[in-house]
Amino acid sequence: MNRNAAVAITGIGCLSAAGMSLKENMDSLFAGRRNVAPPKRFSSSHPAPYPVFEILEDLFPARKLKNEDISRTCSLGLTATIEALKDAGLEPEGMTGLKAGVCIGTTVGSTMNNEEFYREYCNGMHPDMAIIERFINSNPASVIAREFSLSGPCQTVVNACSSGTDAIGIGASWIRSGICDMVIAGGADELCRVTYNGFISLMISDDNPCRPFDRERKGLNLGEGAAVLILESDNLILKRKKKARAFVLGYGSACDGYHLTAPRPDGRGLKNALSDALMDSGKTSGDIAFVNAHGTATRDNDRTEVRVLREMLLGIPFLSTKGYTGHTLGAAGAIEAAFTVGCLESGMLPANAGFTELDPELGASPVTDVTGISQKIAISDSLAFGGHNAALVIGLERE
Repeated sequence: MNRNAAVAITGIGCLSAAGMSLKENMDSLFAGRRNVAPPKRFSSSHPAPYPVFEILEDLFPARKLKNEDISRTCSLGLTATIEALKDAGLEPEGMTGLKAGVCIGTTVGSTMNNEEFYREYCNGMHPDMAIIERFINSNPASVIAREFSLSGPCQTVVNACSSGTDAIGIGASWIRSGICDMVIAGGADELCRVTYNGFISLMISDDNPCRPFDRERKGLNLGEGAAVLILESDNLILKRKKKARAFVLGYGSACDGYHLTAPRPDGRGLKNALSDALMDSGKTSGDIAFVNAHGTATRDNDRTEVRVLREMLLGIPFLSTKGYTGHTLGAAGAIEAAFTVGCLESGMLPANAGFTELDPELGASPVTDVTGISQKIAISDSLAFGGHNAALVIGLERE
């Protein structure tokens, strides 16, 4: 494997509460639009409804396997994949004969969230087993592979909130090692009442729109969505005469194993992931235009993350885009990687939504206005439950 080989990104698909395509998402970010409200697809008994970033459009992508019942997470992932393939100029028949893999990150998409089924089962009833068949059919990576008749490696990554970032890093490694000519890599996750109530019970949800890095931040808002990057080998893009939109230059992954839900206070795991990603890319901190930070708006995450950024990437602009999408869990890293490309292409950063007041404990502020950038390389990082951390170095040019 050529560890320092840049991996071409030729297509991007992205959807969230901020928009149903990457362009719509970027337009919302730069306009400062926040589509946040109490959930509409499910109800909750909490006296104060906690807001979410929900996709209200019904998703029924045109499919070859029309008789297959799949989860909403898979529909989100397929929708992003269709956009990404179109952006890459790849038709399904054009993928025949390619060593094409699929690597998709998720969290909610790997669980059987069906309260009615469990309620009936626990009450001694015999619930309809169709939901079990639907769950078995709904491995996000397998659904995409089946839909496009791909026979290469197929992996669903379930690594909490870093799943999407890890999926892209793993997909890039398949290209570098020669295992694949092309990889569909990204993440997808849906909103559901189980995770909604779960995060509220952890007391890390805000009952107002979230405020990443702000002094008065109280926690996250959940969101849903998906993003997919089409990764291609140099041989394939030369054969197709296709110009890359951007490149995965480096990837790092590390676990500190400190706590089930809280990051290690000194950020050792994130430091290791960032160091590995930079080493893998052959870049230094001086090459970085900005950091698309994890920025959940929880007290612990933002404190640890800024501490590491000040230590390793001092003076480099940073922001969280979760103020526009909510925390999309397994999709977050992929959506933020797509946004990182969008920002590099536009030469601008959006304002960090929700931030109004510096936290003296952090000692640094995110980007507060739409800001121009000139450098062509950025970092997107993720911090996950279980102490896992992951980072991507992404650039518009391979060198």
